[in-house]
Amino acid sequence: MADSSEKKYRQYNPYQDLHVPIQNLYNLPTSPEYLFQEEAAVQRRSWGENLQYYTGSGYLTGAIVGGVKGSFQGLKAAEPGDSLKLRANRVLNAGGQTGRRFGNSLGVMGLIFAGLESGIIHLRGTDDLVNSVLAGLGTGAFYRAASGVRSAAVAGAIGGLAAGAAVTGKQAIKRYVPI
Repeated sequence: MADSSEKKYRQYNPYQDLHVPIQNLYNLPTSPEYLFQEEAAVQRRSWGENLQYYTGSGYLTGAIVGGVKGSFQGLKAAEPGDSLKLRANRVLNAGGQTGRRFGNSLGVMGLIFAGLESGIIHLRGTDDLVNSVLAGLGTGAFYRAASGVRSAAVAGAIGGLAAGAAVTGKQAIKRYVPI
């Protein structure tokens, strides 16, 4: 019976495609490496990976959506006497400005969501749908808190519903769509 700590390796030659007589082979592990065994047992991203994922995804999505929206606004703002250079400049400026604004807003929301979700998972000691819904509710409320209680409550409800719909949709896709 093999020891469970025994690692399997695969041979790797970085020069194989160069057709040179160098035959340096390296033994690379076939399984992912973890610093702690607890990390290997959990099938989810760590809090740091979640932080990067949600912040980066939010910023990228917001920048793309905002850039497209701003570009259309720039096209609409063009005046009849504008030259092609002026129209292009107007489109690029409007797209860049709106893209930055949307990207920053969604990036901050992703940052808040990731922090709240990791904190809730730590406090509750379990990882389920409720954590994401509570994190979405808290993100919406926290993001709009400066606008007043009513605005924060509405944004919190929207955030909770959006997070619940996203997690439910993800579970449905995992269950019903064969990959």
